[in-house]
Amino acid sequence: MTIAPDHIAGTAAEPLPLADVNLADLDNFADGSTPWRMFHTLRHEDPVHWQEEPAPNSGFWAVTRHADIARVDRDAETFTSTKFTNLEEVDEDQIKKRASILELDGVRHRAMRSLLQRQFGAKVINSYADFLRGLTTKTLDAALAKGSFDFVKEVSADFPINVLARLLDVPPEDNQQLIDWGNRIIGNTDPDYADVLLESEESEKYRDLPFRSPASLEVFEYGRELARRRRGGDGTDLVSRLVNQTPRDGVPLSAQDFDNYFLLLVVAGNETTRHTITHSMLALLQHPEQLARLQEDPSLVPTAVEEFLRWASPVYHFRRTATRDVELGGKHIKEGDKVVMWYASGNRDEAVFTNPYDFDVTRADNDHVTFGKGSPHLCLGNLLARTEIRIMFEELIPRISSIRLTGEVPRVRSNFVNGIKKLPVEVTVA
Repeated sequence: MTIAPDHIAGTAAEPLPLADVNLADLDNFADGSTPWRMFHTLRHEDPVHWQEEPAPNSGFWAVTRHADIARVDRDAETFTSTKFTNLEEVDEDQIKKRASILELDGVRHRAMRSLLQRQFGAKVINSYADFLRGLTTKTLDAALAKGSFDFVKEVSADFPINVLARLLDVPPEDNQQLIDWGNRIIGNTDPDYADVLLESEESEKYRDLPFRSPASLEVFEYGRELARRRRGGDGTDLVSRLVNQTPRDGVPLSAQDFDNYFLLLVVAGNETTRHTITHSMLALLQHPEQLARLQEDPSLVPTAVEEFLRWASPVYHFRRTATRDVELGGKHIKEGDKVVMWYASGNRDEAVFTNPYDFDVTRADNDHVTFGKGSPHLCLGNLLARTEIRIMFEELIPRISSIRLTGEVPRVRSNFVNGIKKLPVEVTVA
């Protein structure tokens, strides 16, 4: 199957005229080209850009250059997370009900993070290596035996959800339910996934739930039952640690804190790694010379992982809110304005990356911002994600003689998650 250049993820193609740039229009994120065309234009013509939004939202500053993204991400005093981290504008009552660790700064954020930080540290993650490799082998054995299959369903989604199930100590038969919950919650702007679309009037009924998704209630119920069984026990799984430890600041998790923390684990533990693996496989399909390099020299895989993460940019953006009037990129930002870091754009910044639209598995000094940039909010699971991706491709690449795309590659309708729904492939095993 021939893939047109403008469908290659990460290609700028023809930069979009500034007047046509609209980061709030979700239809602009339906293909693999338009977002990058918009980001390219903004970095070069208006790197801190005021973007109008449909009511009831009031608009936001789009920060698209790597250096400005790093400045915002590192300065929690000026650009706070406590007013929410996605584009939806919420009142104080909603924040109190919906805030997760993502919507905290300072002492409380560090204390909440410390509950699980050790579980995502190098010593623990390295101890999972044999388990992860065995799980990868099992996933690939089942998928490659089919010959033709949806890479998302059989590989990208199957692998990380099994890892999450292990960390939560839940049975594998719950895996599909965990995947479905993640799709329904994060895909709250995609009619194929959402129970209730975010922009619909009906979503007002669920305004106090994360992502305004009724699926959140099901996740809460599931997590509460796990907590009930494990409270007071000696388990080492993530749920046991949440319910049996007190944060360093001495303030115990409330029932609501647990609900929101657990939901974040379910969503974040699956979605971003899944989409990174999918985008990486698609990139190797579209750049067979890069796949050949990895087949010839498997020692390049750890370096390639960083390029996979840069290229995939599985989360388009995160938001902060200005706590004071401030200058950024020559623009005057007012206290209370939404300031949105477009990580995906930063990952194509020519000031940082030589030939940023080239997919290069040997790229060195890969200073991507996929997990954030020097922020206290640096993705807690970044080492686990890197390890999962590395082991997946260390095991997968030697087993592939040839692979080709056999159908369309539909994307999640979202300007938050850069997701791929299906990746139909045909594989010849080596």
